[in-house]
This record gives sequence, C-alpha cells and structure tokens, in this order.
Amino acid sequence: MNFTTAIAICFQKYVDFTGRAIRSEYWYWVLFNVLALIVANIIDLIIFGSSGVFSAIVSLGLLLPSLAVAVRRLHDTDRSGWWILLALVPLVGDVILIVMMCQRGTAGPNQFGPEPA
Repeated sequence: MNFTTAIAICFQKYVDFTGRAIRSEYWYWVLFNVLALIVANIIDLIIFGSSGVFSAIVSLGLLLPSLAVAVRRLHDTDRSGWWILLALVPLVGDVILIVMMCQRGTAGPNQFGPEPA
C-alpha cells in the first residue's frame, strides 16, 4: 500500500472502528498526521501569530480517523480496540502501544474480519 492509498482509505473509513488495518496503512496515516500538523503550525505562525487556532482545528479534524485506524490496527493484531486506552498510562502505555502497532498482523482471518489486502 502506498501513501496516497492509505490516506484515502483512512478518510473513507473516517469513523469505521470495525475491520482491520495493515501496518503500512497505520504508519502512513501517522506520517500524514505529523506532516499536516507541521504545515498547520507553520500556517498558524504566519497568519495567526502563535495562537495555535489552525493547528487545533486540524488536530480535531484528524482525531476520529486517527482513533479509527488505530483501533483497526489493533484488530489486525487480534486485540480489542479497547487497548487504545493504554495511551492514558504515561510513557509506558505509549511504548507498549507502539510495540503493538509494529507487530505483524494475524495471518488469515481473525475475530475482527478477513486479512486486509
């Protein structure tokens, strides 16, 4: 899967918390988020000074698809989407989630659906 395909899929499945997402879909989405927020911060500095208004709007707009793709990625590793709550545990939770997101998905179908193409 390439960058543009992954971003298109994430926007098509904006609030779809069912199914599975392969590693490249998730990590391309993370890259897109980082790039979008860098651009938003630059626009904030140029237009609004240092208020962060535009960055906040972009962050809110990307929140739901980010949660959805993260849950689908956890589903690909045969874990419940509730594991995303590990992010609330300072430092350790984020490290554990990163490890989970880097793991290979379940080969073949699992309880969350067929293997993504």
